[in-house]
Amino acid sequence: MEVARRLRLNLGIIALAAALLATAVAEGMYRSGVATRIEYLYTDLWHRLAGPRAAPRHTALVMLDDPTLNERPDEPLAFWTPHFAKAVETLRAVGVKVVAIDFIFSGSPERWIEKMGLLGREASRNYDQPFRQQINKGGVLLAAFKVGAGNTVNDFTLPSPDYLLALPDLDLAGHVGLANLPSDADGAVRRFSLIEAPRDFAQKEGLPFLSFGALAALTATGQDSRAGIWRFGGRELGPQRTVPIAFAGPPGSFRALSFGKLLAPNAANDPDIRALAGKVVVIGAGYASMNDLHPTPYSTSLGGANVLMPGPEIQANVIETLLAGNFIEEVPAAARLLSFAAALGALAYLGLRLSAMRSVVLVILAMQLAAFAAYLLFKQNLLFPVAHLQAGMLVVLICLSLLRLTREERERKRIGQMFGRYVSPQVVTALLASSELPELGGQTRQISVLFSDIRNFTTFSEKLSAREVVELLNTYFERACAVLLAEGATIDKFIGDAIMAEFGAPLEQPDHARRALRAAIALRAVAVDFRTWVVARFPDRDLPEFNIGIGVHSGEAVIGNIGSSTRMEYTAIGDTVNIASRLEGQTKETGAHILASRDTVSLAGSEFKTGSHHRLTVKGRIAPVDALEIVTVK
Repeated sequence: MEVARRLRLNLGIIALAAALLATAVAEGMYRSGVATRIEYLYTDLWHRLAGPRAAPRHTALVMLDDPTLNERPDEPLAFWTPHFAKAVETLRAVGVKVVAIDFIFSGSPERWIEKMGLLGREASRNYDQPFRQQINKGGVLLAAFKVGAGNTVNDFTLPSPDYLLALPDLDLAGHVGLANLPSDADGAVRRFSLIEAPRDFAQKEGLPFLSFGALAALTATGQDSRAGIWRFGGRELGPQRTVPIAFAGPPGSFRALSFGKLLAPNAANDPDIRALAGKVVVIGAGYASMNDLHPTPYSTSLGGANVLMPGPEIQANVIETLLAGNFIEEVPAAARLLSFAAALGALAYLGLRLSAMRSVVLVILAMQLAAFAAYLLFKQNLLFPVAHLQAGMLVVLICLSLLRLTREERERKRIGQMFGRYVSPQVVTALLASSELPELGGQTRQISVLFSDIRNFTTFSEKLSAREVVELLNTYFERACAVLLAEGATIDKFIGDAIMAEFGAPLEQPDHARRALRAAIALRAVAVDFRTWVVARFPDRDLPEFNIGIGVHSGEAVIGNIGSSTRMEYTAIGDTVNIASRLEGQTKETGAHILASRDTVSLAGSEFKTGSHHRLTVKGRIAPVDALEIVTVK
């Protein structure tokens, strides 16, 4: 009980140390951002697996598409401001809350007409009047773009001054938003900022500083764009915070309405347009030649379709995220650390109790389970850093492997020092693979003993040189040992040209008799095949046909250290060994290649085909021994 308690305590301490190290590595990677790109792959995969997530309720999308442009092929897009005015007027008529136009009207068609002298002065000044009037009525947001750091006026691309002068109260910051879409390190758009430009400088110079989507959401909810804190979905968002975009789904999840529908006669009575009442409507470019397309979580390489999302649809997703209050939050730091420590601690404790291969399987399963749990959390709008947890799991696996390596190396060295000088390498290998060591003083065990001897070896020795005899023996023993070891034999010793092997010692093998007979049949096949090598290697030597005799017997034997204080040998002794040796000798008299005692055949079962039966009197034993010729496996 005390030993078991101490073992459990040691396992707990080691598991705790491994878990603490792995947790520190995982948390350190998380805070340093080392594995952020791998984390992106996971969160992007969660987006794609989830598919369409929520139908937009607060935001709608109108796209200036190719069919609309094709209806007016002779009108350059720069001169479409009267059409925009009509579209805004239609949207006002159906009760749209805010119109956010994701176009940068940096040039004025009126100024171009006046410069070219195409119309009279008065006519040129009235061309944009409907559009300026719609801007002046409020509820219309224009887009600008930040091209630098935002520390100078030249860092901003703004709408034409003609439109800025039409803004209600000349409030540029409250009616112009920055349409920049910041991307992560891999180029994908996943997050947005409420403040897109340095606020102090922008307010001082009268420049926009809010992001386009944030400004639209603030306008729709009636919040002051100059406030330092804003509330959406019951949460307070500060100017420094970046927010993950809660995408409604893959590209196309916002069912875009064609801009041309807004220009049709009696458009305000169109059911599709009336359905926009009370919403924020984003008007953007959706024609083929536009370059406002961006990678998102739905277009990354790992399992993605490489489908880009139009900028206006991303803006609509940003606005919907804020108005719906559907925020994707990261798991709190305390919960993250607790999850790391608990999962890694349990993994380390269980891994210590399992074999090396099972520990690997356990870690692989745990990594998959962690990924599945992270996906379920994502479905609840929680981001869990699964890549960092998996990195910690790999650290646990490395710790367990190093621990096993050092522990097994110490055990290997101890056993090698204890047995290496007087036992065969096969015995040492078996001992290292076992959780128990044999008793040094000897133990009685049921085993099967196999003896094999080369026939006419004296003739081989006479007709071959000493070097050639050694070559023949080494080549044959190499092949013979391979088949014996394949059946789990312990090759006890070589006695001249004979081999002694045991089955069932030093490690217990309940099927030792079957193993011994299978090994005998395989050994006989090796001998037959070896004849070809002998003939090819020693042609014209008039050598006898290579052949062997094999004897097998099963019974009790004493297994242990036999010898003197200066030379000891771990071997088997007893009547069982003697009978096996005598049966091998009787193969010469009976003509059988393999003789096994009835005891062995009975233990082995019925899977072996037997031949002749012999009742033999063996030297050193009064009672005769029943032996059977072993032919093959049935």
